[in-house]
Amino acid sequence: MTGQPHAQAGARLMIVIVNYRTPLLVVDCLASLAPEILTFRSTKVVIVDNCSSDGSAHIIAAAIIERGWSEWTELVRAPINGGFAYGNNLAFLMALSLDTPPDLFWMLNPDTRVYPGALRAFLEFFDRHPTAGIAGGQLFEGDGSPWPFAFRFPSALSEIERGACLGPVTKLLDRHKVPRVMEPRAQPVDWVCGANMVVRRDTLLTARLMDENYFLYFEETDFCLNARRDGWECWYLPTACVMHIAGQSTGLTGSRAKRIPPYWFHARRRYFIVNHGRLYAILADLSWLTGHLLWRVLRRFRTRREDNVPFLLRDFLKGSALFNSTSTSRRVAPPERARREA
Repeated sequence: MTGQPHAQAGARLMIVIVNYRTPLLVVDCLASLAPEILTFRSTKVVIVDNCSSDGSAHIIAAAIIERGWSEWTELVRAPINGGFAYGNNLAFLMALSLDTPPDLFWMLNPDTRVYPGALRAFLEFFDRHPTAGIAGGQLFEGDGSPWPFAFRFPSALSEIERGACLGPVTKLLDRHKVPRVMEPRAQPVDWVCGANMVVRRDTLLTARLMDENYFLYFEETDFCLNARRDGWECWYLPTACVMHIAGQSTGLTGSRAKRIPPYWFHARRRYFIVNHGRLYAILADLSWLTGHLLWRVLRRFRTRREDNVPFLLRDFLKGSALFNSTSTSRRVAPPERARREA
């Protein structure tokens, strides 16, 4: 891991990219950022390599030198693969320890490509909206088709809909469904995708950083909920456009249903227990089970059957709050400690 940061010093906005075994995607993402940064030279980029074992750090470092990106890009080698929250927090804490930390932090996934004008859109938006602590932009699929979603916070009612995935149930619970199809205008939402999300520095200082007990998934949901509780708004900004080739690090993509990893169930359970208590988490589990069992029954009578996620019911029960408790402590160093240790 590098020592005292240098590339982000004096930056108004710092872009953070957390990599795990996707170095070529990182290089492509940096290439899409280069024209934006030439326009806004107070922008810097930090890539955190989460202890990849495939030589990612060497590939990325070589590309930075060869393409002349050293002035605005820095590579940080993390000592462990601590997950998405851990990697972002590592960059946040380094930047917050500076005498002049950035005003804004833009989290980008390695599998993103930034469209022209996205950086300007975020900067102008935060200038106009001082009560906005978080904003997420419009995402596009790898084939260029729009993915116009923001999200509601999960609830027991949303878990019924998610478990059932049936037209009548979805229609009945439409106002509680987690994904929201967004109109092409800026508007407040509950939470936005961490693949393309900008956070105000003051939000990090009040809502603290991301909870590192989430290895992957639900960390941005949890963070946005904490920010709202501290009085910050979260917005969807469709003019900040980014292509997202989803799931390149996790492998949870493709036409066939794939088994969900254990850390997803742990993250879901943690979100409900930490934010709403174990009794509510159990209620959410029972809600999902009700919807899912209804889906299983009705699926038997359909001529065209949807793919069933392998071992879904078994894995869900294994990771459920019905049979597991979760510590409510948050594993993250507060920003104040970073200043004291600087």
